[in-house]
Amino acid sequence: MAYSLDYRQKVVNYVENGGSITKAAAIFKVGRATIYRWLGREDLRPTMVLHRQRKLDWEALKKDVEKNPEARLVERARTFRRQTECHLLCLKKTENYQKKKQFRYQERNREARIKYGARAERIN
Repeated sequence: MAYSLDYRQKVVNYVENGGSITKAAAIFKVGRATIYRWLGREDLRPTMVLHRQRKLDWEALKKDVEKNPEARLVERARTFRRQTECHLLCLKKTENYQKKKQFRYQERNREARIKYGARAERIN
C-alpha cells in the first residue's frame, strides 16, 4: 500500500521532533522498518519503477524484434531460452507487441502452410 506524501511527512516530523520510532509506528499504524526507510531517504516521494528486473535482456529483445518482426513468441522463447509469458509481458511493456493475423479459410495458402510446417519440423 502506498502512503500519501503528507502522511509520510507527518510520521517523519513526529520522529524528528523527539518522538520514538516505536511510538510513531503504533500511532500512525506504520511498520518500524518503513519509518527507518523513510528517515534514510532524502525525498519521501514514492519511487517509480519502469519495469521489473527480469532475466531477459531488453535491448537484445528490441534488436530481435527489429531483425525478425514476423517471429512468433514461441520462436523468440527458444532463441532466448525463456518462457513465452516472459516475452509477452516484455513486448507489451515495450509496445512492440502485435497480434499475428489469423487467416480465415479463404485467405489460407496451401503451399505457404506446407512450407511453414516443414520449417517448424526442422526447428524442433
